[in-house]
Amino acid sequence: MSEAFGPDLPQKREVVTAIPGPKSQELAQRRKTAVSAALGAAVPIYAERAGGGVIVDVDGNSFIDLGAGIAVVNVGNSAPLVVEGIDEQAHKLIHTCFMVAGYEPYIEVCEKLNEITPGDHHKKSALFNSGAEAVENAVKVARAFTKRPAVIVFEHAYHGRTNLTMTMTGKNMPYKHSFGPFAPEIYRVPASYPLRDGLDGQVAFRKAIQKVEFEIGAENVAAVMIEPIQGEGGFIVPAPGFLPALQQWCTDNGAIFIADEVQTGFCRTGEWFACDHEGVVPDVITTAKGIAGGMPLAAVTGRAEIMDSVHVGGLGGTYGGNPVACAAAMGSIATMEQLDLPQRAREIGALMMHKLAALAEQFDVIAEIRGRGAMVAIEFAKPGTLEPLPDLPKALAARCAQEGVVILTAGTYGNIIRLLPPLVISDELLADGLDVLAAALAAEVGA
Repeated sequence: MSEAFGPDLPQKREVVTAIPGPKSQELAQRRKTAVSAALGAAVPIYAERAGGGVIVDVDGNSFIDLGAGIAVVNVGNSAPLVVEGIDEQAHKLIHTCFMVAGYEPYIEVCEKLNEITPGDHHKKSALFNSGAEAVENAVKVARAFTKRPAVIVFEHAYHGRTNLTMTMTGKNMPYKHSFGPFAPEIYRVPASYPLRDGLDGQVAFRKAIQKVEFEIGAENVAAVMIEPIQGEGGFIVPAPGFLPALQQWCTDNGAIFIADEVQTGFCRTGEWFACDHEGVVPDVITTAKGIAGGMPLAAVTGRAEIMDSVHVGGLGGTYGGNPVACAAAMGSIATMEQLDLPQRAREIGALMMHKLAALAEQFDVIAEIRGRGAMVAIEFAKPGTLEPLPDLPKALAARCAQEGVVILTAGTYGNIIRLLPPLVISDELLADGLDVLAAALAAEVGA
């Protein structure tokens, strides 16, 4: 994977100051004065450079990156083809607004998305800036096509931070607390959470869909939207058969099946998209995060007749599909193809599962190791129960940061460690990061 990043950034973990170091502390003070206190921070450092599987902070500390900017830099930070695309495009055209004067990069990205997303039917796409924007526009498209109001979402879901997507998100703190009133016609039903509900896919499906049919009415449903693997909710992989059953129900009842692949998309789970694992072909798919190597870009891709059902001018936005971001996306997707990153994600997943399985045998606070490809979670609970341990992941993340490893927490109950390394990380670097996590766990709960 060395061809994926520049040779001048050593791929190693190295802590040379206290964490945070003096320059990071100085920036923290400036941040306190200038930046809203409402923004959180997963680690107390300030990045200066990054590439491959490392982040180097302003104090010269080199951290193993097991978060990838929350599944954004799947191809690594500053991947060569991404940088080349940005540089070339920035010298030619930075902005016109696609709705004022169009440009080829926007069309190229749409063509590529129509090609690589699940299904061989005629598709069309529209580009936006963020995952939340993509989700909102997917809802708009579904309502326009079906002429129905209701949107079905699931427990533990995360779809964004705007008013509509916040409504669709399941977790109150920090995403929804004090921000109401929320948008109407959003209905939440039980998800498939095998660890906690013990249900197979068909039974979990019937539990969810009966609520829809009895309380909302199938004839009122514009769309069912679900993350094929729930992200912020805790990397919850639904029981086999749950997603195909939802898709079939939508087909049978004239509703639009929308896959929110903002976090799972672009090789992260060991396939190009998480829907591919069960052969699910959504009517509409939303993408963002991993699409453009770190540049802000998102998309809604769907069946042509659905995407064309909106009146002219009904979709858009000033910056959506910015030409520089589009060039970055083409470089990012080309990198995924050239390096076969779906296969690399499977290799990373196998390595993580092997190491984490040993930890699960050693530590009875681990309730489950789960995930697909390079999207893996550890759920913590009190031994012998499913009572969450929300303080443990926070403590582990803090310990790991002190030792030069960036890890992220997640989960409706706050009891999840989620691992999302860049797909170009080396085996050696990944193993070192996991060893640091193991040592942190031993220090917190005892060997």
